[in-house]
Amino acid sequence: MKVDRLVSIIMVLLDKKRIGAQELAEMFEVSPRTIYRDIDSISMAGIPIRSTSGVGGGFEIMENYKLDKKVFSTTEISTLLMGLSSLSNVMRGDELVNALAKVKSFIPADQAKDIDVKMNQIHIELTPWMGNQNIQPFLELIKTALQENKLLAFDYVSHRGNKTARTVEPYQLVLKGNHWYVQAYCQQRSDFRLFKLARMSRLKLQDEDFTPRAFQKPQLEFSDILTTLQTEITLRIHRSVMDQVLDYCAFEHFTPENEDHYIVRFPFIENDYHYNILFSFGNKCECLAPPHVRKEMQRKVREIAGLYD
Repeated sequence: MKVDRLVSIIMVLLDKKRIGAQELAEMFEVSPRTIYRDIDSISMAGIPIRSTSGVGGGFEIMENYKLDKKVFSTTEISTLLMGLSSLSNVMRGDELVNALAKVKSFIPADQAKDIDVKMNQIHIELTPWMGNQNIQPFLELIKTALQENKLLAFDYVSHRGNKTARTVEPYQLVLKGNHWYVQAYCQQRSDFRLFKLARMSRLKLQDEDFTPRAFQKPQLEFSDILTTLQTEITLRIHRSVMDQVLDYCAFEHFTPENEDHYIVRFPFIENDYHYNILFSFGNKCECLAPPHVRKEMQRKVREIAGLYD
């Protein structure tokens, strides 16, 4: 969103003495031309930005300029506070406390009540209801390693259950869906890997520093690939599991069958993960079609029942 980017650019310019258009473009993943337009917008808002060309040139806010609190609108300050407050639920530390205090210092007295109301209109809670209790301390250790360029060592269990010891150079913490990952360069594999925090154990911060290398961003968008792999299957579900099923498909895919049941066109990939999703609905869900998926469900049910004979 442009407004969010403009606020972020202002904060970067306040923090750095001078920064080039290309560096800003890479930071915000836009083109240099977009950055030039953003700088013009910031200047029009009343913030004096000086541009220097040539080697070592870039943009900077003129010395001795004090940011007028009124530069930030009520909505903009609310958005900043909302994001920082949500992040502080899972990332502890003086940096976030100080950042919250600084942003709050921009609040004009006559707007404090309005901003407080807007800030609380959306609450983002990133802490889990239950589950792996190592995630919180792991986040703190990884954050320290990122800030100090320290190696991390841990045991890692793959999705197939294989356990290996890893030593990595951490480069980025990633929250995808409701799971935390760290993108790191693995010394054992001599390549970048995306590690899921829930699969880690015995995470330790090493004394050894590393020299950062060119960072390879993880691939996080798989919509096109999933669309190619997915097919639609037909389910009959009881209304009591509708809420669970809606986590995986839109309500437009539901057709009422009777007072208690729906027929659902469900996106499906034929692998263990998606079969397990169907089993998570228990006896409130029946696969009607296609026949081969229904038969595979029957086979898996017999296999599970065999464990209890």
